[in-house]
Amino acid sequence: MLLLAGLAFEGVALFYQHVLEEMPCVLCIHVRIWVLALILVSLAALWMRRYRPANLFAHVLTLLIALGLLERSYQLLGTERGFTFSDCGFDLGMPSWFAIDVWFPQMFKVQTSCGYTPELLFGITMAEALMVSSVLLLILSAVMVIAALKNINSAR
Repeated sequence: MLLLAGLAFEGVALFYQHVLEEMPCVLCIHVRIWVLALILVSLAALWMRRYRPANLFAHVLTLLIALGLLERSYQLLGTERGFTFSDCGFDLGMPSWFAIDVWFPQMFKVQTSCGYTPELLFGITMAEALMVSSVLLLILSAVMVIAALKNINSAR
């Protein structure tokens, strides 16, 4: 489910960028990086799903990703609504050894400054949808960590 959700999020972002010409800001790219991390952890978790300790580790990583995604989504919504002010230049802020914007510029290159996010459906902006999705992912991840811990303890 998380793998499909992550792929859908990235697909929607790329559709808005390349088809609707809504260029991404630095916060949008940070969100894309967190979603990519979610996709990679989901793939690894599928591969190691029979191993309980690996399963727990994947759930903990998903919880950490959810926290990072929530923080970036909050900054994006706050910038859109004017209740937070973040550094929204054109520098992605990644270390030189992680030049993801150089390796994959079609997906991770910052192309505009922060301000607003496009409307998705029914007047809901991308920032609002990301905020709700991030909260839901955080809740789901916390529940899954607890369930994985109970699963490991019951196996003993």
